[in-house]
Amino acid sequence: MTDRPHPSHARVLLASFVGTTIEFYDFYVYATAAALVFGELFFPLGAPGAQQLAAFATLAVAFFARPVGSLVFGHFGDRIGRKSTLVASLLTMGVSTTLVAVLPTYATAGWVAPVALCFLRFGQGFGLGGEWGGAALLAVEHAPPGWRARYGSAPQLGAPAGFIAANGLFLLLGLWLSPAEFRDWGWRIPFAISAILVALGLWIRLKLTETPEFAASLEEAPPPAVPIAELLGQHLGATLAGTVGAIACFAAYYVGTAFLLGYGTKTLGFTMQQFLLMQLGAILFMAIGIYLAAWLADNRWDERRVLAGGCVATILVGFTIAPLMNGSAAGAFAFLSLTLFAMGFVYGPLGAWLPGLFPARVRYTGASMAFNVAGVIGGGLTPLVAQGLAMERGLAAVGLYLSGAAALSLIALVMIRPRTTPAVPVDAVL
Repeated sequence: MTDRPHPSHARVLLASFVGTTIEFYDFYVYATAAALVFGELFFPLGAPGAQQLAAFATLAVAFFARPVGSLVFGHFGDRIGRKSTLVASLLTMGVSTTLVAVLPTYATAGWVAPVALCFLRFGQGFGLGGEWGGAALLAVEHAPPGWRARYGSAPQLGAPAGFIAANGLFLLLGLWLSPAEFRDWGWRIPFAISAILVALGLWIRLKLTETPEFAASLEEAPPPAVPIAELLGQHLGATLAGTVGAIACFAAYYVGTAFLLGYGTKTLGFTMQQFLLMQLGAILFMAIGIYLAAWLADNRWDERRVLAGGCVATILVGFTIAPLMNGSAAGAFAFLSLTLFAMGFVYGPLGAWLPGLFPARVRYTGASMAFNVAGVIGGGLTPLVAQGLAMERGLAAVGLYLSGAAALSLIALVMIRPRTTPAVPVDAVL
């Protein structure tokens, strides 16, 4: 019989959920604006689709910043603790997002505008690089036996919640404002609101105490002087396996959201409001998938097997993009729902699986590095690559790209040896 959650853990789970909701709200606000207006606002007119490609290229900047952030925040998270590091990561992300609201456009500032946009996008990625790993550890390191995956799903559920908040706000702005008003100034509102949300997140996180597992690790031995050196020297196999195993969730998400939002509105002829509404409905399937996958990982199988099953589903979903994304609302909603439901299964158990690959003394660095390097590979270039594939070879090629990414993760999950207990790192690969 498994232990029940302690009532005091409600604040921990709330802090993990709310913090990642805010962080992902910030991230999605940028992704949505990049798909809708950043191309024409921040870049000069060029060949058809060139502005959209440039906007998606700035989306990739944050993904390359995320491993840098995970290295820096992971270093301090493993040396001084989870709480202080999580506060710093949230503040970094929030300031970067808020400042986007006051950026000049290309028409008024020329080349300074896209450079400043890329700089702040780097700040977003740098902050998020320390966010996810810390939030996952905050939840998992408080989890009673038998509840690790469900506790670990708290930060994962912040992703759909942040998406709903960000895209729901864009939907309302699209309904309240004319297209010209939205393009001229309305898009700035979601970025400005980030300041209020960050203040809320900081208030919640400053009330937390340190996690029991981190405190216990300090009693056993001093923290590593250079966590990344110990990680790569002693846990390289687990880092590589965790990185490849997490690729599928990023590819699925950014095909189903950033790429298809731009493709659906600019190529298939949907209005912004129509496609955002479909995505908001489909994201609920992602939330259901996240919790269902976590429940199965705690009660039926382990996280690795659930993740592998989600990869198989994602491979199959990739073959449906061309027939379903045919210009009909029913087909588009069906594909979005299938993709995001499958994404829940390759994302939900990651909050428990990745931290479980590493010992507590290098866990912040290990989980963060694996997750964020996977983001570079599976998500950073996905909207850009998908846009190029769609322009040159059609949607079927985008589907093959998605299936291929999921296949890579499946191979890693099949090859890595199952761990015996959640606290024991797994470095060996068969």
